Amino acid sequence: MLNRFIRKSPVTLIFALAGAMMLPDTQAQVLESTVKKENAINSAAAASQMRVTSLAQQTSDLLSEYRQVVRETESLKIYNDNLEKVVMDQRTEVASINQQLNGLEATNRGIVPLMLEMIDTLDKIVENDMPFRLQERRARVMRLRDMMDQADVTASEKYRRVMEAYLGEMEYGRTTEAYSEALPTTGQTVDFLRVGRTLLVYQSSDQATTGWFNPTTREYEELPSRYRLEVKEGLAIAKNEKAPNLVVLPIPGAEAAQ
Repeated sequence: MLNRFIRKSPVTLIFALAGAMMLPDTQAQVLESTVKKENAINSAAAASQMRVTSLAQQTSDLLSEYRQVVRETESLKIYNDNLEKVVMDQRTEVASINQQLNGLEATNRGIVPLMLEMIDTLDKIVENDMPFRLQERRARVMRLRDMMDQADVTASEKYRRVMEAYLGEMEYGRTTEAYSEALPTTGQTVDFLRVGRTLLVYQSSDQATTGWFNPTTREYEELPSRYRLEVKEGLAIAKNEKAPNLVVLPIPGAEAAQ
């Protein structure tokens, strides 16, 4: 039996050696297969990472867009709330204006007759007053009458102009002036001296004629020669040609003033 075992052993060894000699190729194949699988896994992992990175970027972009939309929505809400308040305030203002217009119409109905009456009174003042700058003052009254028929002039502007005319008439009572104008009785151009609403005297440029408006007779009358130099000096003072000084001029009495 030993001899038989010995005879078979070399064959076994040969096959064992042959198997040992074939092992490296198998391992190389396994190694190569393993490497390929690992590369495939790495490639798949890289592709997965790229998809993850892309999804993360998309998520970040969407989040930024969402935040921007939220901010715009909040801004629009604030704007709309403010706009609603503005609209409500405008509606209130419109209602107030309409109410004021209704009241203004009632006021106009009351003030227009008043202004017409004031113009009539102003006309009477001009006609009954001393006749200084008569044409100018009559023209102003006429303009006021024409103004009352103009639709493009507001009631407030009409009232302002009427009051302005009254203030102008009041100013005459506090001032003194010298001016040249034609004497109504002769047409001769003379220098008039007005002292408030109290006195109106005149003198020709050659000083040959000196007179006054007599409030009692309401006529232009010549004055005695003794007033010639006094009127001349009064005219010079009113024209700022001389320093203020006392002058003797005829003053109407109380009855004449009334």
